[in-house]
Amino acid sequence: MKFNVRSRGDHDSNVLTQRVKSYLQEFDLEYDEEEPEIVISIGGDGTLLEAFHQYAHRLDETSFVGVHTGHLGFYADWQPDEVEKLVIHIAKTPFKIVEYPLLEVMIRYTNDQETERYLALNECTVKSMEGSLVMDIEIKGEQFETFRGDGLCLSTPSGSTAYNKALGGAILHPSLASIQLAEMASINNRVYRTIGSPVVLPEHHTCLLKPKNDVDFQVTVDHLTHVQKKVKSIQVRVADEQVRFARFRPFPFWKRVKESFI
Repeated sequence: MKFNVRSRGDHDSNVLTQRVKSYLQEFDLEYDEEEPEIVISIGGDGTLLEAFHQYAHRLDETSFVGVHTGHLGFYADWQPDEVEKLVIHIAKTPFKIVEYPLLEVMIRYTNDQETERYLALNECTVKSMEGSLVMDIEIKGEQFETFRGDGLCLSTPSGSTAYNKALGGAILHPSLASIQLAEMASINNRVYRTIGSPVVLPEHHTCLLKPKNDVDFQVTVDHLTHVQKKVKSIQVRVADEQVRFARFRPFPFWKRVKESFI
């Protein structure tokens, strides 16, 4: 089996990365940064997000597992003192694959000649750089509302515990193929109205955002930020691809929610 180990970059994570790499090579596993079958992320959820985007082009062939060297995360579920056990599992035990849905983000520009496509593991956010963001929101091809405010967050179910939760969004089980749309400081008065609460869309519904003013805004896909100009529309839907996690033991989602927030 081919593997890669991705470190957060701090001292503890780097030391642990070298240990895991050496252990796996002792079991005759092949270290391969280009085409790994399994990627071990050592750090936190942010490190695993970076690993996901590094291998987003080969999600059918690559699975992920996380070791946390800080706080317990939703993606990094193994502890540093368990790495020997994890290595033995990887080397000797056929692992179970758990797949979770992703977002496909399509950005179309006003010249109609260029379209950029991204995949999001956690969320896509659209934020104003100055003044209020004004966008038409279409759901499944029908006008839903004209949003005015600071921004919008469209999250995956597995990302519902991240920025989405801070915006008052619901926590969804990561197995639900859906999109959650949450508003950031929407304007609601006698003139302007929005739904004012998070909306959950099923996988066969597409959400289309159309800018209505000339305010510069930024689009963030997980940790990757892009300042956008001359955007015609941003289309978000549940992607055809899924992220694959290697499971060697039960990892109850609601237990993680309890340990993280209660």
